[in-house]
Amino acid sequence: MPAESKVEASSVRPSPSPSSPLTERQEARRRRILHASAQLASRGGFDAVQMREVAESSQVALGTLYRYFPSKVHLLVATMQDQLEHMHGTLRKKPPAGHTAAERVAETLMRAFRALQREPHLADAMVRALTFADRSVSPEVDQVSRQTTLIILDAMGLEDPTPEQLSAVRVIEHTWHSALITWLSGRASIAQVKIDIETVCRLIDLTEPDRS
Repeated sequence: MPAESKVEASSVRPSPSPSSPLTERQEARRRRILHASAQLASRGGFDAVQMREVAESSQVALGTLYRYFPSKVHLLVATMQDQLEHMHGTLRKKPPAGHTAAERVAETLMRAFRALQREPHLADAMVRALTFADRSVSPEVDQVSRQTTLIILDAMGLEDPTPEQLSAVRVIEHTWHSALITWLSGRASIAQVKIDIETVCRLIDLTEPDRS
């Protein structure tokens, strides 16, 4: 494969969430906010996450909370990125055992799906926020996409994916998010989600460089 068709791994690495580096104190405050958001969402879903309650639970002023996250949608999308980052760390400690890249990605995404399944209210709140997100939330949505891409690439064992492989990853990512939505709405069973994920992951085999 010619060098120019390669995509630098850094292009899919998550950039820091804030627009400028946070001090240690600011980062600790941001982590408290995200933790409070996840806790409230876990108890009652999207509607349970009220900015005033998040501020009280995280022990920050309401105005400070809005400086970090301009709206509940911004906050919940950032919460999803944070949850995915934690999942990624857990997955790295126990990598998937599949023999092929497609098997490893399918296993990884189903493990991530089951983690969300254990917190259905939280999962619903985060997915609803993604659905409601407009252009003002693009940086946070991009972080979620980058984190999902990283999880898939790690399962594939790739550091320098080709454009074709990145295209396959995007389709897999879209399918995974769609499967999550259909499951949360009661329109798909876990068994159907597993079939859909395993089916779309076969795209990986079609994008191997030696087959192109």
